[in-house]
Amino acid sequence: MLEALHIENIAVIEKAEIDFCGGLNVLTGETGAGKSIVIDALAAVTGGRTSREIVRSGAVGASVTAVFTGGGDVDGWLSENGVEPESDGRVFIMRRIMADGKNTCRVNGCPVAVAQLRELGALLIDIHGQNDGRKLLDESTHLSCLDAFAGLGNELSAYRRKYDLLKEKEREIEALTMDEGEKERRTDMLRYQIDELTKADIRVGETAEKQARRDLLKNSAKLTDAVDEAFDALYGGDRTDGVVTLAGEAESALQHASRYSAGLEPVCERLNELKCLAEDVAEDLRTLRGELNFSPEELDELEDRISKLNRLSRKYGGDEEQMLAFLDSAKQELENIEFSSDMLIKLRKEREVLAADAQETAAALSHKRKTAAKQLERRIKDELSQLNMAGVQFEVEFAPVQGEIGLCPTGCDSVCFLMSANAGEAPGRISRIASGGELSRIMLAVKNVMSEGDPVGTMVFDEIDTGVSGVAAQRVAEKLASLSGARQVMCVTHLPQIAAMADAHYEVSKEQSGGRTYTYVNRLDLEGRKKEIARLTGGDVVTQTTILSAGEQLEAARRFKAGLKA
Repeated sequence: MLEALHIENIAVIEKAEIDFCGGLNVLTGETGAGKSIVIDALAAVTGGRTSREIVRSGAVGASVTAVFTGGGDVDGWLSENGVEPESDGRVFIMRRIMADGKNTCRVNGCPVAVAQLRELGALLIDIHGQNDGRKLLDESTHLSCLDAFAGLGNELSAYRRKYDLLKEKEREIEALTMDEGEKERRTDMLRYQIDELTKADIRVGETAEKQARRDLLKNSAKLTDAVDEAFDALYGGDRTDGVVTLAGEAESALQHASRYSAGLEPVCERLNELKCLAEDVAEDLRTLRGELNFSPEELDELEDRISKLNRLSRKYGGDEEQMLAFLDSAKQELENIEFSSDMLIKLRKEREVLAADAQETAAALSHKRKTAAKQLERRIKDELSQLNMAGVQFEVEFAPVQGEIGLCPTGCDSVCFLMSANAGEAPGRISRIASGGELSRIMLAVKNVMSEGDPVGTMVFDEIDTGVSGVAAQRVAEKLASLSGARQVMCVTHLPQIAAMADAHYEVSKEQSGGRTYTYVNRLDLEGRKKEIARLTGGDVVTQTTILSAGEQLEAARRFKAGLKA
């Protein structure tokens, strides 16, 4: 149940604090006063779509805070989303919308995403907006409405899994199905690609190796000079002695002197190590020098190979691994095409099995839908009878899905709601028959039936009374009062009959001050309710007579609600 709603800078509402009660809460006021803005704010704080345009002109941002007592599986949601529950079981929700479009959402002080807030809002409140009645005119929603009433979510999911497997198999068949000319062209192309890649004898890492060898050979002259110079420094040349010779001479000189000083022996050993190390380096240089001896043909061959690898890379992939992967894929595709006839026979048999399974599941789903449809027809008729539409006929029309196997993502049924507003007339499509007032009452009836097993604690109706007057208005008021016996109901209305049924009545008014518009929400006492109901009845002409009449309406509503509790 919604206990309190705090609004700041939402449209023309600068600030409003509203405490709600259980039962039927009614908001009334002149057209344009801002009644629906309260509903918009409530929708926003429970995760509904909103935009920066909702922020009051001149304000940096807007905020809405709502306090709920638990409802539905709220505790499960709090646990799943890591939100600590309050000790008293209340749920505090805050949403702030900045003028730059940024959103901040919190539940019990914990930051959450808008998507999470929307999930929580669905557990706490069900808002029926002014345009929801028009959804009945959209026949594509009728099947989902029936499935929701019948509670067929699991059955529909089970069917959908089988349908998806069937469609996947059909895609496999389609991929293998081609005419003979296309098959021959594709086969020739694949064979050419396989032959080209196979003959290329590609090896992973080859391009990098070839490029390194090419760079080495291109700079061989500079490398040769450097190696030769270094080798001469180690072994000596025509005019100078090298490191190896000099180190050997130094070792020999000290070796004779070491007989007279033991301290020279370690120096001799280090000179020997130096000579040996210089000889090893010289051998490495000799080996490297040999590698720099090449024929001009080798460099040409390297350039040709690198060019070929680059060309193949542009055609078949970025590197050797991707080119080899392309080769494997081409071989597999060629094999599939060459054996496509056998594969198609196998896939088509598998498709037949999947189609039969999906059709069987769809038929079982359809049977449950038709059983539920009879119950829905009966329940809607009962509800409409209570809403002063006793002569109306309501039917659920089934038609088979067109197509080769008669299946679609939702099964084998096409569903449409039909009605006849007057006795003796054949039922027809709601979009062609229902008036505005009839549509509002049908929507209320559907909403009431659909919500019976719903644990949501608060239902909101924004102008459910569109096009309704007289006795029909009284029946709508009685239905809302009846609904409010099991859950909290909030209603924006222009009808005195509904206002009289309220357990809590709020007046939404608008004033201008300092060139700005301000909207206020005030809970009315008994005398205030009489005046407001008199205004709803007579407009500007509020007389003692209309006030007395309002009092009579309030007393009649009190007796009706007392009868509901008896």
